[in-house]
Amino acid sequence: MEVITVHGDQELILRAGHLFEGARDEFVCAARDLDTWSRRPARNRTPTSLAVQKLFSPVALIGEPARLHLRQIASKGARVRISSSPLPYETIIIDRRVMILAGEATPTGRQYTVTTAPTLVGGVHALFAAAWDAATDLDAYLRGELPHLDPADRPVLRALADGLTDETAARRLDMSLRTYRRRVADLMTKLDADSRFQAGHRAGSLGL
Repeated sequence: MEVITVHGDQELILRAGHLFEGARDEFVCAARDLDTWSRRPARNRTPTSLAVQKLFSPVALIGEPARLHLRQIASKGARVRISSSPLPYETIIIDRRVMILAGEATPTGRQYTVTTAPTLVGGVHALFAAAWDAATDLDAYLRGELPHLDPADRPVLRALADGLTDETAARRLDMSLRTYRRRVADLMTKLDADSRFQAGHRAGSLGL
């Protein structure tokens, strides 16, 4: 199989349902709400090593049942993030070898594209990874505790994450050593961190 198109949830399950059962290493999902993949067949056995990432738009959080459902998913080991930016696609990617892309909803159901073409799968996976990196972890989003960072804070966070010395980081960011250290101190305050390591860890947990 390279690329096939199916119409409606039932045909998707009939022709591609077995693919969900085959996930072994990685299962990623991007959806605007909880309805797109609502009829996905449940796996009888999920490998303990399976890395699961689920990315949703804020509309998926409407209503307490939806929030509870997402919390339950996260409690079972899946990583769940919320994207504040519109998701341009809704997709499932399995082990970076199979992709299922959902079309727009219509009165007669959705059209789905299923492909194993490496170029297509790899390209959409890269888009997913970029959207994932820019999103916020579920708990942090629900708490509303996302710090208000300036655009200039992100390069400083990356320098901290890379473990650069102050001197090296200041040169890379083209700022004085004094300015860099002041920005690091400001970031630690914003992130309520007692150390640079804690600041980097908290930033990662918030999806920054």
